[in-house]
Amino acid sequence: MSVEQFMPASPARIGQGTAVEQSRAVAEVQAAIVVAQQCPRNVQAAVAEMRQSCQQKGLAERAFFRYSRGGSTVSGPSVHLARELARCWGNIQYGLAELRRDDEFGESEMQAFAWDVQTNARSSQVFIVPHKRDVKGGPKKLVDLRDIYENNANNGARRLREAIFSVLPAWFVEEAKDICTRTITNGGGKPLPQRIADAIRMFEGMGVTADRIEAKLGRDSGKWTEFDVAQLGVTYKSVQRGEVTLDEEFPERVTVADIPPAPAAADAIPGGAE
Repeated sequence: MSVEQFMPASPARIGQGTAVEQSRAVAEVQAAIVVAQQCPRNVQAAVAEMRQSCQQKGLAERAFFRYSRGGSTVSGPSVHLARELARCWGNIQYGLAELRRDDEFGESEMQAFAWDVQTNARSSQVFIVPHKRDVKGGPKKLVDLRDIYENNANNGARRLREAIFSVLPAWFVEEAKDICTRTITNGGGKPLPQRIADAIRMFEGMGVTADRIEAKLGRDSGKWTEFDVAQLGVTYKSVQRGEVTLDEEFPERVTVADIPPAPAAADAIPGGAE
């Protein structure tokens, strides 16, 4: 008894469009390998381009993320930085695809991959994304097609980020993170007092007062450092992307005046003395 007997029968014929797409995909992979072998990356040029990119404020402000999980804050390099480093390093292919969508069970089967066609280092992960979003009160089922698409994209971006970083040299990524941190900390050459005022004004536009920011950092705005302002910039971008909420990052300060007075003894004990 052969193994083929247990395998599902393949279609006797395929459509012309499918055949063309299969041939195109095979030819594209072969061409990528040939080009990578004929035009290998120039490491010195890749490093120089990475350093130049990471010195740009526009990239540096999107290079990190923050989100809350289990009562703590998780932070690290973002998928935006990963894509830019893949471009600088060269000869890397990456992507995110929805392999299957099951509306009955409310989930999508996704794949994220990154492939260094020059060294043949490849990272690929297949994962399931439930059509749900965590909200206060428990997970909310997603029905709208755009909500499902955005939920899949957000979950897939995390896997794609890790796939790209896994095929890039660790030293290359670490140097990029350091340069981006310095770029954010430098603030484009603006004086520190001006950057502090700009940061306060940004969050006030979101409804966060200066005293809530000071409570988060643990000191008055006059004592903030360049690193403090840089972290506020990362937080601001993360709030805009929906990775973290304002209430999670800037909890309301509770003062003595906010605490209601304790009930009188006569009111607290039934049948108390009049």
